[in-house]
Amino acid sequence: MSPPYANRKLAAILAADIVGYSRLMGEDESGTLARVKHLFEKVVSPTVQNAGGRIVKSLGDGYLVEFSSATQAVSCACDWQKKAQDALHSHPSGQEILFRIGINLGEIVFDEQDIFGDGVNIAARLEAICPTGGVCVSEMIKNTTGSDLPVQFEDFGRHRLKNIRSPVQAYLVSQSNLSQVRRNPETGISRQSGIRYCQSKDGTSIAYATVGEGYPLVIAGSWMTHLEWDWESPSYRDYISHLSRHFTVIRYDQRGNGMSDWDDVDISFDKMVDDMECVIDQYDHDRVAILGMSQGASVAIAYIMRQPERVSHLVLNGGYARGRRRRGKAKDAAESEALVNLIRFGWATENPAYRHAVTTLFMPDASPEEANWFNAFQKACSPGENMARFREIFDEMDVSDCLPKLRTPTLILHSDGDAVAPISEGKFLASRIAGAQFIRLKSKNHMMFGNEPDFPKLIRSIVDFVK
Repeated sequence: MSPPYANRKLAAILAADIVGYSRLMGEDESGTLARVKHLFEKVVSPTVQNAGGRIVKSLGDGYLVEFSSATQAVSCACDWQKKAQDALHSHPSGQEILFRIGINLGEIVFDEQDIFGDGVNIAARLEAICPTGGVCVSEMIKNTTGSDLPVQFEDFGRHRLKNIRSPVQAYLVSQSNLSQVRRNPETGISRQSGIRYCQSKDGTSIAYATVGEGYPLVIAGSWMTHLEWDWESPSYRDYISHLSRHFTVIRYDQRGNGMSDWDDVDISFDKMVDDMECVIDQYDHDRVAILGMSQGASVAIAYIMRQPERVSHLVLNGGYARGRRRRGKAKDAAESEALVNLIRFGWATENPAYRHAVTTLFMPDASPEEANWFNAFQKACSPGENMARFREIFDEMDVSDCLPKLRTPTLILHSDGDAVAPISEGKFLASRIAGAQFIRLKSKNHMMFGNEPDFPKLIRSIVDFVK
């Protein structure tokens, strides 16, 4: 008796994904569905057909397409992205349908209705690391694409992709009519043109990216970031967009999180400091400014203890030096244990109630739409076990002994209604760091939204301090 899925062949596989699909659906379900259907009928289907491809799956937020050659797949992807971008003018501001595309050439297993195997999985993983509006391909695709295509391939580095045993060399497709940079429709600020990877001291792959121009400002890694999803975040997007008007903003996903390595990684406080060191070492800047938000404040402080000559300014926003279990209150320790258990056992479930508990703690003033988005964002950032480990580390950490040793000019900003890190923790930082400036902000949210009255004050304070 023949084993199931015994049919095998070599094929070029294209995986495409709609960026920010969950947010778009949450904000305007009927409008989003109408735009996706229109693009499928006017762009996706005819472009695939003209290139000789076959749409294997249409998943609502993405597509899986099979081609007989690498040249067909790359040609289709470039045409697809160009036509999709040409259609942006007909979309409402903030509701644009944007794609990421990954392509791989490899052996696939197939039946009448579906295709499987590492050839397919690698294409999907390349799509996940691809910049918005771009095309990311494997080395096999690059090496077998016909020379008659008017494209070039930009080295995108070797990546350890999720559930793929060996690192994969990736390339970005570049051509004159294929934009690799998207713009924020609300601010006009360029988004990052690509995500790159560096190897931390223990070999863990750390994803990082830059956006904007000016003096380098590094945002310390946090427990809940995603280099692509952050652009849709109701909180992160405002920080990135406004700060990148004044600085070269350097961002990264720390280990176990976002687009960095998730699986089989050693998650510890010292390793998080290693990750920051790895990212900063990728740049030739003699000195950088660091923005440490929330628990990223302690990571930033620990990094400065290692490399004080590399940091010109330190900004701490909603930061703290002592975790919940180190503040001397039984209530804080009990709440920490309850939150860790809730995350560990409920994070990955389909029921958003577990994640909503975190949402209401971090952003009590969120609208229903913002809260629903943040519930989905949490699940996309990392698995529950990693998130529980993060919380244990951050609730146990204590860098108080480092504070009197800091000689870096420091600005501390803290919201007066913050429930995650009460303002007393911001004042504690200010009392221990010599010469630190302290600014009180009016907000209940751990990370302030861009539409809050004091948000311009926050941004202006950072710009004035660093510049």
